[in-house]
Amino acid sequence: MKKNIIIFSLIFFLSNCGFTPMYLKNTNINFSIEQVTYVGDRELNNFLKTNLNQYKNEKNDNKIFIEAKSIYKKIILSKNRVGEVTNYQLEAEVIFLVKPSNKKIRITEKKTMDSMEDKFEEARYERTIKQNFASSISNKLSSELIIN
Repeated sequence: MKKNIIIFSLIFFLSNCGFTPMYLKNTNINFSIEQVTYVGDRELNNFLKTNLNQYKNEKNDNKIFIEAKSIYKKIILSKNRVGEVTNYQLEAEVIFLVKPSNKKIRITEKKTMDSMEDKFEEARYERTIKQNFASSISNKLSSELIIN
């Protein structure tokens, strides 16, 4: 019951204090991502594609074309005495070549993940992390494009 009251209070506070998510309907966007060519990790690229589609605006004359090369790594950090993996380092790096300016933007995300007994749950959790990486990378790319 106490937890519900805290959550309700937080929602009430955030809805009445003028809080809005930073990337929600950003009106400072002065570009339209017309086309993105993807190379690399297919799953990460699919998540990126979903996130970058929101930056297509036919009314904007500043048309941008992007080549995206993604690299995803799952690196073993540690093992127990028996030789079973206990920790991983998950890394996603995307190199964007923005045209017509030929600007190269490199964005990297990293997260340490504990190994799980249930490998199905571990795979689901890793997929969620990839989705979060894609969302963060898309937001950072957008910020870079707005600034320049």
